[in-house]
Amino acid sequence: MKKYLSLIKFSHTIFAMPFAFIGFFIGIFELQELSIDQSLLKLLLVILCMVFARSAAMSFNRFLDQDYDAKNPRTAIREIPAGIIQSKHALLFTIFSSVAFITTTYFINLLCFYLSFVALFVVLFYSYTKRFTALCHLVLGVGLSLAPIGAYLAIVGKFDFLPLLFSFIVLFWVSGFDIIYALQDEEFDKNNKLHSIPALFGKKKALLISRLFHLLAATLVIYAGFIAGFGLWYNIGLIVFCGMLVYQQSIVKPNDLSRVNLAFMTANGIASVVFSIFVIIDLFLKHKI
Repeated sequence: MKKYLSLIKFSHTIFAMPFAFIGFFIGIFELQELSIDQSLLKLLLVILCMVFARSAAMSFNRFLDQDYDAKNPRTAIREIPAGIIQSKHALLFTIFSSVAFITTTYFINLLCFYLSFVALFVVLFYSYTKRFTALCHLVLGVGLSLAPIGAYLAIVGKFDFLPLLFSFIVLFWVSGFDIIYALQDEEFDKNNKLHSIPALFGKKKALLISRLFHLLAATLVIYAGFIAGFGLWYNIGLIVFCGMLVYQQSIVKPNDLSRVNLAFMTANGIASVVFSIFVIIDLFLKHKI
């Protein structure tokens, strides 16, 4: 189990899962028809969907990229090239996770079930994109951005503007920090004809694009708070979230990538978890529950 959790980088669930909780609670407070037992069951199903979808996406990515990972000194220690997990077992794990994801959505509602095939296509398709487009970072962002709107659909069963707005926040936030992470492989990507924004534009311009995406994410966070009438607690979370965006951009330089992992994991983990906690607190206080 430990090997497979490492294969799929389970700790990275910390990025999208909190935004799924935001979408979930927006739906709960909007609908206000579910009992506590029904709400807890829906929450469990949403969590399982997140885990299964992400497990499928990550294990498939590792399966598909195993030859590139073996050639890259940074990734050669990953489970498949290192011989810790066999390639065929990673593929079987992808199939199991995919089936489990689709099956779980069936027990939520029919809309989520039908859309599960689209969602699964997006998260699996991402693994191919680096082979032909530098927009791969945006595709990853789209994949993770399904978390808040997907959780909202699990409760309400229809689309709405606010959860979609949070999805766009995730899209630009994730795309921005994925560009920062990809700075490490700029030369490798160029030498192996792989596509990324750092490989296409170089480190300096890639960081500027990353900052633009994070500026868009911050702008949407402010806009969401304004149109939804959030209060003090949301604004505190907003300050933390935007502060972590500024922090990670400030510690990574084109000529100094020594703190990329600090920017990638620590700053974004804090941003996501703390922001979601304060948004949910604000939702509880707003509805006086």
